[in-house]
Amino acid sequence: MNLMGWIQLAVFIIALLAVTKPLGVYLTHVLDQDGRTWLDPVLKPVERFTYAIIGRESTTEQDWKSYALSVLVFSAAGLLFTYAILRLQEYLPLNPQHFGPLSPDLAFNTATSFTTNTNWQNYAGETSMSYFSQMVGLAFHNFVSAAIGIAVAAALVRGIASQKTKNLGNFWVDLTRVSLYLLLPLCILYAVFLISQGMIQNFKPYDTAQLIEPYSAQVAQKDSSGQVIKDAQGSSVMMEQRVETQSIAQGPMASQVAIKMLGTNGGGFFNANGAHPFENPTPLSNFIQMLSIFAIPSALTYYLGRMVKNQKHGWSVWSAMFIMFLVGALVCWWAESQGNPRLSALGVDSSFGNMEGKEVRFGIFNSALWATVTTDTSCGAVNSMHDSFTPLGGMVPLFNMHLGEVVFGGVGSGLYGMLIFVVLAIFLAGLMVGRTPEYLGKKIESYDIKVAALAILIPSIALLGFTAVAAASEWGLKGLNNSGPHGLSEILYAFTSAINNNGSAFAGLSANTPLYNTSLALAMLIGRFFVIIPVLALAGNLAGKKAAPMSSGSFPVSGITFTLLLVGAVLLVGALTFLPVLSLSPVVEHFLMVNSTQLF
Repeated sequence: MNLMGWIQLAVFIIALLAVTKPLGVYLTHVLDQDGRTWLDPVLKPVERFTYAIIGRESTTEQDWKSYALSVLVFSAAGLLFTYAILRLQEYLPLNPQHFGPLSPDLAFNTATSFTTNTNWQNYAGETSMSYFSQMVGLAFHNFVSAAIGIAVAAALVRGIASQKTKNLGNFWVDLTRVSLYLLLPLCILYAVFLISQGMIQNFKPYDTAQLIEPYSAQVAQKDSSGQVIKDAQGSSVMMEQRVETQSIAQGPMASQVAIKMLGTNGGGFFNANGAHPFENPTPLSNFIQMLSIFAIPSALTYYLGRMVKNQKHGWSVWSAMFIMFLVGALVCWWAESQGNPRLSALGVDSSFGNMEGKEVRFGIFNSALWATVTTDTSCGAVNSMHDSFTPLGGMVPLFNMHLGEVVFGGVGSGLYGMLIFVVLAIFLAGLMVGRTPEYLGKKIESYDIKVAALAILIPSIALLGFTAVAAASEWGLKGLNNSGPHGLSEILYAFTSAINNNGSAFAGLSANTPLYNTSLALAMLIGRFFVIIPVLALAGNLAGKKAAPMSSGSFPVSGITFTLLLVGAVLLVGALTFLPVLSLSPVVEHFLMVNSTQLF
């Protein structure tokens, strides 16, 4: 933990604060369905034309059930659209490498992943995806899945701010305005910046470079359809291959990286994601990509304060998120800076820290900060391999996701997830002082607590259930490259990432199998829509209530007391739910690393 790392952390925090208010103010105009922006002269005709095409009136409002149905129908249509592209990509344009179709289970997993803003990738983009699939099938979802998250957050905030109504706005208007006025213009500017840093953006076929030192390697044998051939025991049939050239992938990369970061999607154009020099060319691109992950989630807290006419409340929610982010980043940085005592016992100098799995251009601090930022949100992009972190360093991104990814969280999903915990925290405070809990003058009743509990419990139960089944099944264990507690961490991380729509992985798990692809896809769907539906139900119920004037007896929703209560509620739920399984995976692995005298 050196001086340069502290300086970079301070600059990151200052930059985050600097973008929060102006972007939050702009979000207020975008999410006001009659709001005006400086882009209106250019984009207003496009907005009207969009409504005409989809046959929707921009003035018609929806109750929570209609809003939720629109989200589900649009998401289902998008999933089927992307599945078809992935299965038919060999017949579609912009495929200079002539890639064949993805297998049915992998196509289902991938389509589900991008529909749910997860972007879990059981494939290597540079060896599996055509440019058309990347741009039309996947980048399309990077925009609309992010827009859906912001739209649902806006609907919940409207429910909190409005009184005696059943309407939450119009999903189609929210989707259109967020895409047109927020994501699209920001991503155009962002992509131009990334190109200036050296990121590629083209439609060229892949280049081929002659190796100076050719070599031989054992590779899995594949059939004519590109599938790996298995023997009777289910193991890959290997063959020796002489490697004399290297393929250098090309493609429309900057445009996809811009929205993958700004929309907290995370799906990499390359398998190495943000560790690849084409996806992350410079220290400046690395810094801006990390900042862009937090930008919209942070700004949404300012939007919350503006809408409920209590800016201190918005900053208190921001402060709760920031405290948990900062603690996680410092713990991860500290753990990775300590190095690995196992290597020291073998005579390897690890005093400089644990550099395994890290890009030397970025080092330990930037790797730890990125890992924390990407799992505080639902981004999942990586610039280092989390599987190679120390046990405690790897537990930080894992635990970040266990908290429901509400530490800033995904675009929209972080805010509505945190507001679920706000309702829970106020309810607990009411129980402690013996008063009927109120949130901004509205009474929190049994219905509100029930739907809030559903949004928390259903994903938690599904996560632990899927993990238990995989850890006890032959198909689940067969994908492991590590045994013992680290193997359990790999399975736990995979389903944690899927349920919380993150998409990052402990890469030691080989999950591209029919059962893993299917189970992870189901986990993604549960984590996305079994949270959105209760959130919209809560929004609808709150919208119908009349707010009472705040009095001296009302529980304050701003200030240090509220912030600490909110942090405590988030940590309490995460700790009580997941501490047992964490104690069997990264915690016990840490004690084995520092105390055991035998290598394992």
